[in-house]
Amino acid sequence: MDGKKRAEFVKQIHEKVKSNIERMTQQYMNRANKGRKRVIFEPGDLVWLHLRKERFPDKRKSKLMPRGDGPFRVLKRINDNAYKLDLPGEYGVSATFNVSDLSPFYDTDIEVSRTTPFQEGEDDEIPEGVQQAKGIRDPLHPDLTIGSGPLTKGRLKRMQEAIQAQSNTVFANEIKSQSEADVCRIHQNISYYKLVKAVSRVESTEIDFKLIPFKSNKKGRFEWFKI
Repeated sequence: MDGKKRAEFVKQIHEKVKSNIERMTQQYMNRANKGRKRVIFEPGDLVWLHLRKERFPDKRKSKLMPRGDGPFRVLKRINDNAYKLDLPGEYGVSATFNVSDLSPFYDTDIEVSRTTPFQEGEDDEIPEGVQQAKGIRDPLHPDLTIGSGPLTKGRLKRMQEAIQAQSNTVFANEIKSQSEADVCRIHQNISYYKLVKAVSRVESTEIDFKLIPFKSNKKGRFEWFKI
């Protein structure tokens, strides 16, 4: 296979696999967001801030340290997903945060929540009236069922495994007629996609899944997702 044909072949694989992944992630989004609503903050609103380890390492040195702080006032809504807070300079970080790190603050709050989203350990309790997503079964891989309940790391991992299995099937079907040498060359030009989620600290916020492109490992294995 010459270079031009190989490039076109790789492009076709990209399109088929990405289309396949996007279809599956849309199904997961629809199920995960069932019963949820989008949370929008306005300037002047008070919010709790989730202290991520990578952004606030000094405040997350120990499991006994709080996972959140606040309340802080919203200064500006940049868009539906990003907000600027009235954050004291002592924090030493940018005052702009993703909505996934914010939770509404109410004057009547005595504790952050019934099982606080800033507490280490179990998943947060799902508020009354919020429906849990039913198990999702992939028709092409019926043995892979995503399960139901809160979108934990375990469920996200099973989603990635299901998508990985289906993507590998698409890739295998596309290259089975190619020579071993061509397969190696094709593999070197393949872009990979990783499924990640952006979810607010409050269960009522919609969940967004994103596809992040990344390269294969140095060993040359066909790993569509690294979990």
